[in-house]
Amino acid sequence: MTTLEKIVSFAKRRGFIGPSSEMYGGFESSYDYGFLGAELKNNVKKAWWKSMVQLKENIVGLDSAILMSPKIWQASGHLTAGFADPLVECKKCHHRFRKDYLKENKCPDCGGELTEEKKFNLMMKTFIGPVEDEAAVTYLRAETCQGIYMNYEFIKDSMRLKIPFGIAQVGKAFRNEITPRYFIFKTREFEQMEMQYFVSPEEKEKDKWFEFWKEERMNWYLSLGIKKENLRFKEHEKDELAHYAKKAVDIEYKFPWGWGEIEGIHDRGDWDLSNHSKHSGKDLSYFDDSPSGERKKFIPHIIETSGGVERNFLAFLCDAYEEVEGGRTKTTEAAKETEVVLKFHKDLASIKIAVLPLLKNKKELVKKAREVYNLIKPHFMSQYDEAGTIGRRYRRQDEIGTPFAITIDFDSLKQDDLTIRDRDSMRQERVKIEKLVDYFCSLLK
Repeated sequence: MTTLEKIVSFAKRRGFIGPSSEMYGGFESSYDYGFLGAELKNNVKKAWWKSMVQLKENIVGLDSAILMSPKIWQASGHLTAGFADPLVECKKCHHRFRKDYLKENKCPDCGGELTEEKKFNLMMKTFIGPVEDEAAVTYLRAETCQGIYMNYEFIKDSMRLKIPFGIAQVGKAFRNEITPRYFIFKTREFEQMEMQYFVSPEEKEKDKWFEFWKEERMNWYLSLGIKKENLRFKEHEKDELAHYAKKAVDIEYKFPWGWGEIEGIHDRGDWDLSNHSKHSGKDLSYFDDSPSGERKKFIPHIIETSGGVERNFLAFLCDAYEEVEGGRTKTTEAAKETEVVLKFHKDLASIKIAVLPLLKNKKELVKKAREVYNLIKPHFMSQYDEAGTIGRRYRRQDEIGTPFAITIDFDSLKQDDLTIRDRDSMRQERVKIEKLVDYFCSLLK
């Protein structure tokens, strides 16, 4: 069974994720992404952007500021008790916990007595300018969607959009979580992939789009290789809904510790634009000219899709991780060590192609392999590796999820071709070097 501890250890050993500020003892709930992790993270965001913006005719992108007027957070309700967690503190060791995470009414660390519950606001406060007083207070954004609402009219008018339309954004958000947990699943600094879809207030129309986006988002995860049995919908009960939500459904993934949300689909009604209209004095009504000549005026309702980059990253990593007892190659009867294979979808894999000369001490093979590497690296994220036996190098690439490995052997010098090995099937195929880029373009683009 794959445990979270095993995933954490593997992620550090292979350079995907490590603790932040490690030489100073680390910094709680903060993580740094190594080369392979940064590539995987970027590929998750690219796949989302392609699906939501590039392939959709009526959705456009945005990149809004992290620092915004504090009036926005007042209007959105983030500075009230509605955006706060129940905090308790141990009277003995003074450790703090979210009360709703505790199974018993005593400290899980020392067994001490807990204080009464109080509300702890999650907004991260900072100051603008040289004087740290109340007039200079602002906040790191707690969600990216408020930046979309601030730019609703700017984007709508500049891009000449008609309802229904969407605005998508990928960006950092910050929440001062009392109890971060489960590695990168719940942290204080994270990235969101959010799309706000503006629709008419008619219930039938709203329901149609809610169901559309619910299925569309589930299908995205399936299309990127997540096993169907590890995904499910979870609808929020009335008493679980956020103050702005009319309806909400989570897409959950079955992590090593249990089911956890990786994306939410929400019917936010007209709460957001109405509230910002009221607090700013700016009329955010939409004017809809019908074919009959009638001009309707309404505040658009919003269907939101909101996914976490880090939670997606962790779900894709857990789902791709596979251990093979005794190894996958059965060339000898001797006992072999357990091999790890990351069966990432090709769009997500950090390295797409590995280039491997059969032997590193044969100059002619190394020279040819370098030529092949230089040929393909402008087109695909590739890696050159000549250290160790060819079998060990195959396993090393399998372990980081590289879909294809190229081997340059002595026949390559005579025939100007090479062997391409598929990570999952381990089948090998010989391809002419002159056709290599076209070959991989058909598989990877």
